[in-house]
Amino acid sequence: MSELKQDTPAPADRAPYQPAGLHWPCLLLGLTCMVLGSFVPTVFADAKGEADHGIATLVFWSMSAGFIRGLGFIPRNRFFRYIFGGWAALLTFAGAALLWARSHGMF
Repeated sequence: MSELKQDTPAPADRAPYQPAGLHWPCLLLGLTCMVLGSFVPTVFADAKGEADHGIATLVFWSMSAGFIRGLGFIPRNRFFRYIFGGWAALLTFAGAALLWARSHGMF
C-alpha cells in the first residue's frame, strides 16, 4: 500500500494558490451592469425598442467579467484570464455603450 506525501510541492507550471482579494472597480462595474439590466432593461433595446442582442451580449460579458475579477478570482488558464479579466470587463462595457449610442443615433 502506497502512502501519499503530504508535503509534495506544486508542479513548476502551477504556482500555489494565492487569493487576489476584492477588486472594487470591477465589482462596481459588475454591480452596475446587474442593476441596469434589472431595473432599466431598455438599455438592451435599440432606438425602435426592439431587443439588441449585441448590446445585451456585451453587457452580460462585462457583468460576468466584473463579478469574476471583482470578487478576487483570477483564472489560471491564460485564455479565461483574458476574457474574464478587468480589462475585458471595461472594454466590453465600453463596446456596449458605443453600440447603444450608435443605435440611438448619437453618432
